[in-house]
Amino acid sequence: MGTPCVGKTAASLQLAKELKAVHIDLGKLVMDEKLSSGEDKKRGTLIADRTRLAKRVEQIIEGNIDKKDIIVDGHYATDVVDSGSVSQAFVLRRHPRELRQLMTERGWQERKIRENLAAEILDVCLFDAVKAVGTEKVCEIDATGKSPQEVVREIIQVLDGKEPCTSGGVDWLGKLEQVGQLDDYLREF
Repeated sequence: MGTPCVGKTAASLQLAKELKAVHIDLGKLVMDEKLSSGEDKKRGTLIADRTRLAKRVEQIIEGNIDKKDIIVDGHYATDVVDSGSVSQAFVLRRHPRELRQLMTERGWQERKIRENLAAEILDVCLFDAVKAVGTEKVCEIDATGKSPQEVVREIIQVLDGKEPCTSGGVDWLGKLEQVGQLDDYLREF
């Protein structure tokens, strides 16, 4: 999980490859199987029909006859995966400065950039994950300045029990406030 541009897809694809796991890209699943309830024209995105998507993800999980690990990739993963099916939820974080650069490079509109930066600064994905599956299952990884391979190495360290699963350690709100940059990111809100 994590806001857009934190590196979820690149890291989850690499992790699935290394673990020989099944990879579910929620955004791709919504598009490929027409599991949307419409389009958000302001943001230029499809609106996932989370009820139908949750049913489809459950079917994929139940149909996993080889009992492979399943990695679900998407910022709303904990909204569509039953908490009982979740062994660990990794929330990737990235410094807002890097996020802004990546979103700008992708040609995103300023409004969409600001909304996603605010979500990152205010820990929205972390909060949602903890609310959905509990603090004991949520691991936060700071992906700032890291390649997908480095992020995956950290995740595997946690999965192998070599590093603790922790959350709440990334504090963009405090860091940006400390250096006098918080208003630059949240002035619209």
